[in-house]
Amino acid sequence: MRTTENNRDDDSRPKRGSPILESILENARNRRHLGQRLAAVDTRLDTDVLLDIVRHGPLLETLLEQPLDHREIEERLGVSRATSHRFTQRLDELGFITKINSRFQLTGLGETVAEEVLRFETNVQTANRLSPLLDCICEDLREFVIESFVDATVTVAAPEEPYRPIERFISLVENSDSFRGFNTTHMAPIVLGEFHRQIFDETETEMVYLPHVAEKLFEAYPEHASEAIESGHLTLRTRDELPYGLALFDDHVGIGGYDESTGQMQVFVDTESPVAREWAERVYASVRADSEPIVEQIDSLH
Repeated sequence: MRTTENNRDDDSRPKRGSPILESILENARNRRHLGQRLAAVDTRLDTDVLLDIVRHGPLLETLLEQPLDHREIEERLGVSRATSHRFTQRLDELGFITKINSRFQLTGLGETVAEEVLRFETNVQTANRLSPLLDCICEDLREFVIESFVDATVTVAAPEEPYRPIERFISLVENSDSFRGFNTTHMAPIVLGEFHRQIFDETETEMVYLPHVAEKLFEAYPEHASEAIESGHLTLRTRDELPYGLALFDDHVGIGGYDESTGQMQVFVDTESPVAREWAERVYASVRADSEPIVEQIDSLH
């Protein structure tokens, strides 16, 4: 499969992103090799130390806000005096805190570790929320910017509500003046005529489909689709391979995951995150650059 996240600075490829996005992407590219890098310099932490760091995460987070004495730690964390003393003793042994005027405050090392523990928890929690999506598309998202989907809306199909993801997707299209995307199947079921009339007539639309998916669209709406393309209201392109479903609206970006056997959308995740938008624009530009405009179907109707 061709990559969707090339990083070439020419006219047809996405330019380098913001420093924030580039840093996140670099971390994503390298994270699977971090173990090898750590082993090379022989600096792997003892598992018990890692467990201690995670176990003391709530206290590290609390001390990020301000220095506290034992009584305040006990009140904030809801722990006993003995537990408070045990916690502070261990963090002191690790070099994460120091005691000044009866109050415990983080050292420079402690601040860094506290922030990393928070980031770890955030990413794990986000991954748990996105698990229905990740299970569908994880193979194709080695550079997925999970940090930008912390506050994402996750809509999952359920036995009693199998169309929840597609309904969420359609609601975003209806509230957007423009829509761009690519997908391995139709963005919405081909039988939803009202939706397709909207993207033909009301929403400035550009879509990249697999060739056979585009053909089915023309079979279902031959004149309407051709008129929309000729008027410039709809841009339809094809690509032989696509990794998953990506949608860019005016204010949101979304990713869809599908059941391979039925082709039905199982999960749709969307967010207004600026970093997610930048990532999605980058991916879409790369996919679009490797696609071809639809012309044969239009010519056959004349």
